Amino acid sequence: MLYSTVLRSLLLPLVLAFAFLCSGWAAVHAETIPPPPQVPVRGYFLMDYQSGNVLADLKGEERMEPASITKLMAGYVIYKALQSGKIHADDRVSISEKARRTGGSRMFVEVGSQVSVEDLLMGMDVQSGNDATVALAEYVAGSEETFVRLMNEQAAQLGMTSSHFTNAPGLPDPNHYMSPRDIAVLTRALIRDFPDQYRRYSVRSFKYNNIKQQNRNRLLFTDSSVDGVKTGHTESAGYCLVSSAKRNDTRLIGVVLGADRERDRFSASETLLNYGFSFFESRKLYDANTPIVTTRVWKGQENELPLGVTQALYVTVPKGQAPQVSTTTVVQPIIVAPIQKDQAFGDIVVKLGEQEVSKTPLVALHEVPESGWFGRMIDSILLFFYSLFN
Repeated sequence: MLYSTVLRSLLLPLVLAFAFLCSGWAAVHAETIPPPPQVPVRGYFLMDYQSGNVLADLKGEERMEPASITKLMAGYVIYKALQSGKIHADDRVSISEKARRTGGSRMFVEVGSQVSVEDLLMGMDVQSGNDATVALAEYVAGSEETFVRLMNEQAAQLGMTSSHFTNAPGLPDPNHYMSPRDIAVLTRALIRDFPDQYRRYSVRSFKYNNIKQQNRNRLLFTDSSVDGVKTGHTESAGYCLVSSAKRNDTRLIGVVLGADRERDRFSASETLLNYGFSFFESRKLYDANTPIVTTRVWKGQENELPLGVTQALYVTVPKGQAPQVSTTTVVQPIIVAPIQKDQAFGDIVVKLGEQEVSKTPLVALHEVPESGWFGRMIDSILLFFYSLFN
């Protein structure tokens, strides 16, 4: 009895001290990531470019007017046409009456003039010219109406589930909308798929027809880490901005929609970007097209198949928590040839502690044709016994 009393008296201070230290660590840990900042806009979305992880979100899935941010979707469709060779940068585009008379911001092209695709792209991306956008839409698709159908089809392919377009430049319409999330998804795809075209969004000014206009994205002039991307404004949409900045190895995409004052869209964007860079970090886990795991293949010309990811796999975590990241591979137990390259046969699951943060398909890094009839017969016998014991 005396022994147990003495033991308790010795252990109690140690237990209390340990509990105090743990509670202090937990408090510090909980305070590491403050809640996202409050900014004067209708909605916003902050995303890490590499991982696609969401860092902050206000009404991210809500449909809102995007105004000229619409031109990012128009640009994506036009860049695909350039990439496929359907159009070329030095093509000359005849300016229609409709393009010239499109209201809002302008590049100031003249009816009947011949303007190069490259100049029109500069007018659309730098000067936010509605006239340039409509001229390009007509050149790519024959009419703006047909071009808008391409925009909607492309949006669906990119997984933009809360977007619909009725015109190319982003003029007000009740059925013309995007969500902050969709804008971030589109911007990420644009930077990833068309890096050469993306560089145009950092150009600070462009002169055409003896009229020089500055890029309306003021962050290009005040923050050296910002290299894009697009402003937008109408009376009903308010002041909007999608921005992207890269500091060290981390790139963030910020979307703000519906600010009442022009300066608010810039201050809100800067605040969100600073929040993301201050409290989060990106880590690359695996390179693209590099074997992560090797698995058995049955009835194929090869017996082993390397699995990996089609794009480099990143994770974004609160700063200081990278050691808590773990990965687990889940592979289909029986894989039978023929195998197509990029065919999925499992997943790689990324966790932060016990919380799952992402799941990415594991795909075949090369094809595996079927083996001959004798090899298939032998593997059928082996596979029968393998199935019995597994």
